[in-house]
Amino acid sequence: MNTTVVLGILIPFLGTVLGSGCVFFMKKKLSRFMERVLVGFASGVMTAASIWSLIVPAIEQSEHLGVFSFMPAFVGFWIGILFLSLLDNIIPHLHMNAQKAEGPASRLSATTMMVLAVTLHNIPEGMAVGTVFAAFLSSSVGISASAAMALAIGIAIQNFPEGAIISMPLHAQGKNRMESFILGCLSGVVEPIGAILTVAASSLIVPIMPYLLSFAAGAMMYVVVEELIPEMSEGSHSHAGVFMFSLGFTLMMVLDVALG
Repeated sequence: MNTTVVLGILIPFLGTVLGSGCVFFMKKKLSRFMERVLVGFASGVMTAASIWSLIVPAIEQSEHLGVFSFMPAFVGFWIGILFLSLLDNIIPHLHMNAQKAEGPASRLSATTMMVLAVTLHNIPEGMAVGTVFAAFLSSSVGISASAAMALAIGIAIQNFPEGAIISMPLHAQGKNRMESFILGCLSGVVEPIGAILTVAASSLIVPIMPYLLSFAAGAMMYVVVEELIPEMSEGSHSHAGVFMFSLGFTLMMVLDVALG
């Protein structure tokens, strides 16, 4: 596998590992204010990545359809929304600060369901990274290595707070630091696995690349709207979350345009 592709696949997971490592250096549980700030930033990055790195390229690759060039992006986006909605309903998981688990009834521990909740975030992110690098490997699609790397870096940046948000509460609940770190890292393992599988199938998926790009965008936007934005806005004075959302959005936009 191309060295650039391997590096691009591993960079997002590195973000999760570094974020999870915060449990070794910070003694207290993250405050609700800090959680909202970090979630807001992650939401902004994911939203911008969905637009600039996924939907726009999907539409550009469908220009030969003329006035219907939006159709693959439209269809793929909705399939992504429905796919994440399905996972949300069949996988038992517990969102941060929630009192009640979602999905089917389960005897899984709260810790396991918290890890599953973050893993749900990472499924579309891994697919998104894998899809853009599969597009890069296919010279016919027109996505450069720098554009693919921009998405990988953006996902890594938003994975850093996600890693901290999962590992530190686990430690506050009684897990030792190493166990909390490992569980935080495990929540992000699905990303490189999903990316590798997608790249491995690159020769098969090139004909439907616009659909896959927008599929990943729809799945990511489902996570943002269904979970992250409500967490960011929870309680009074959510201005900090809004500003961090804007910072994350513009940072990802700059990365994509500057490197793409």
